[in-house]
Order: sequence, then C-alpha cells, then structure tokens
Amino acid sequence: MTGDGERPLLFLDVDGRLLPYGGARLPSPPEGWDDWQDMSNPQLAEIDLGHGARLLALPCVLMWATAWRESANEVIAPLLGLPQLPVADLPDVPEEFEAGVLNWKTEALVQAAAGRPFIWVDDGITDLDHAWVSTHHGGHALLHRLDSAIGLTVTDFAVIDDWLRERRTEAQ
Repeated sequence: MTGDGERPLLFLDVDGRLLPYGGARLPSPPEGWDDWQDMSNPQLAEIDLGHGARLLALPCVLMWATAWRESANEVIAPLLGLPQLPVADLPDVPEEFEAGVLNWKTEALVQAAAGRPFIWVDDGITDLDHAWVSTHHGGHALLHRLDSAIGLTVTDFAVIDDWLRERRTEAQ
C-alpha cells in the first residue's frame, strides 16, 4: 500500500472551481446552508455536493490551494463531507491579475509538491505556468485549465482520474 507521502497531490481551489462563477443555481440550498449564510457568500448555493464523494474517491492527497486558506476547512469541507485538509502556503493574493505573467500560485504549488506528482486545476493556468512547472518541478504534473463559470465537471474528474491511474500504473 502506498503511503500519503507517495501519492500525488491534488491542489483544490474554491472560487471558480468548487464554487462556479456562473451556471444554474441549485434547485434548493445545500443541507446546512442556513448555518453558513451569515458568514459566507451566496455562491455557496452553487456548490455541487457530489464533488465531496468524487474527490474522496480519487487516489490522491487533497490539499487546499485557495485564497480561502483555513476558511475552506471551516466552510467548504463540511458542506462537501470532506475531512480537514492541509492548506498550501500561498503568497498574498495580488490586487490585480496581470496577463502574461506567472500565476500567483505557481511557484508556491511547485514548492509544496516538493517533487511529488501533482494536479492543479485552475482557470488562470497559462502556457507560461506550464513552461515554469516543466522547468522547475522534478515530478509529473497535470495543470488542467477549466472554465470558472462552470467549475469542476464530471468530465474534469474523468481527466483527473485517468491521469492518476496512469501514475499508479507507472509506479507498479
């Protein structure tokens, strides 16, 4: 059996990934929604509660990589039925996102991975991030860009699962 120290990491962001910026609203608020209304935003009504089980089924180590930081464990994890997850040490969020520059998370995530295989799903991944990770990370990495208006989909989970299965096959 492989220990957590050997399994690939999946860096999880919240806004635009688990909480899509657009799309159809859920027909009814998630269970527990009333408990979170005072301290959260209305985007929580967009969360797909099925993502918790999908994430837990993946053969990887889940880790928050979000500006929500520890708040992701306080708000998002309970809604999705996730345990408390480790939180990546990210730099401060830039006031403005500039086109043509490295994503503000890229270097920190490569450092957090420390050579382990990792997956990063984000809407801000560019060719520059791919090139930087390729040059500075000694292990396998899947940088998967998605549409922040839609967030994670079943298709994205299939891509992630396929990539993880390939890594497991390579390790055998």
